[in-house]
Amino acid sequence: MSTHPPITGRPVRVALVGAGNRGLTYAEWIKAHPDRAELVAVADPRPTARAAAGAPVEFDDWRPLVENRIADAVIVATQDRFHAEPVLALAEAGYAILAEKPLAPTEDETRKIVEGVERAGVLFAVCHVMRYTPYTDLVKEVVDSGVLGQLVSLDHLEPVGWWHYAHSYVRGPWRSEKDSSPMLLAKSCHDLDWITYIMGGRIEQVTGFGGLKHFRPENAPAGSADRCLDCAVESDCPYSALKLYMPTLREKGAVWPVTHVTEATDEAGLVQALREGPYGVCAYRSDNDVVDHQVLAMQLSGGVTATFQMVAFTEQTHRQTRIFGSHGWLRGDGERVTVQDFRTGETTVHELGVSGSNAADGHGGGDAALVEAFVTAVATGDAGAVRSGPATSLGSHLAAFAAERARHTGTVQSVPAK
Repeated sequence: MSTHPPITGRPVRVALVGAGNRGLTYAEWIKAHPDRAELVAVADPRPTARAAAGAPVEFDDWRPLVENRIADAVIVATQDRFHAEPVLALAEAGYAILAEKPLAPTEDETRKIVEGVERAGVLFAVCHVMRYTPYTDLVKEVVDSGVLGQLVSLDHLEPVGWWHYAHSYVRGPWRSEKDSSPMLLAKSCHDLDWITYIMGGRIEQVTGFGGLKHFRPENAPAGSADRCLDCAVESDCPYSALKLYMPTLREKGAVWPVTHVTEATDEAGLVQALREGPYGVCAYRSDNDVVDHQVLAMQLSGGVTATFQMVAFTEQTHRQTRIFGSHGWLRGDGERVTVQDFRTGETTVHELGVSGSNAADGHGGGDAALVEAFVTAVATGDAGAVRSGPATSLGSHLAAFAAERARHTGTVQSVPAK
């Protein structure tokens, strides 16, 4: 457990680099807890994004933060491919850093980040928010209690959600491996990290399959057009942009995911954005190339096995998990955990009563708990408050890169220990 100088007598001063949806979510916790933390600066090239953050000091680039250290910590929430340079420079400048996942789209960059922050000796955390939810605490408590006996296997599903996939991975910033990263890394390094955290072992070998099956030009409905606004069959299409965004704007106002589509707050502005921008393009005619389904088979340390499936064609809901032990089994759905003890035959249901599985709902409490843990670590100097440090995060990233090699080559891949 590494220790860093504690901060006494004042709130932790935090700067935000990248004021998109994730960055603003973390900033909201900071602004809601002025006794614990203070948002002192924001860096983003977009004036509207900087204004939304509401920090007293604004920069259009992160470099002034390196030249003039005005905070104790920095949250780096830029797009995936723009993490490495600011993280390394800010770490060298002595900032504690909370970095959005994935760390980087390539193994080389990921390793450079981890090596750089460890060399700098700064407090470093990664936004693996699933580690911080009350649901995860409950599952971990059950597993660690020994009621399941010897852990044998795990089966885990990430139901991305049909509309969420169409929004983020067909039309959105994560639709292209070249411009962001492989789908498994962008969306599911969360899950690989969570599996290792819950099961208490690292992923040693992995294989798997997957691809882009449905969202392809040859699957476009007969009579469809390049844009939903011009499409004669739009009303029958489940991926119609009008269906995905207009009801949200009418019922809830300008909230996520509408805020990703346009900065406008009225229907005319939304229509214009769908007419001109990527979110109005036919879901079958976008320039997307990331997978819409993927399955993994894994061996963890200690001979434990695990399977993982990420699929677009589901409701947008919590992950689904089953854990199998020698003396019991567990089933979890993000809101409740069911456990059967083979020794007594008794089945126990633990109800959490939480909701909110996606980014708009705070990831079931994970977003807030993550920032609180990071601020606590910075304030006290105790890195033990952080559950997702550089070494642990590197493991899940290396597993994702190995899984992608396995998918492309049809092989079983070993995952490096470090």
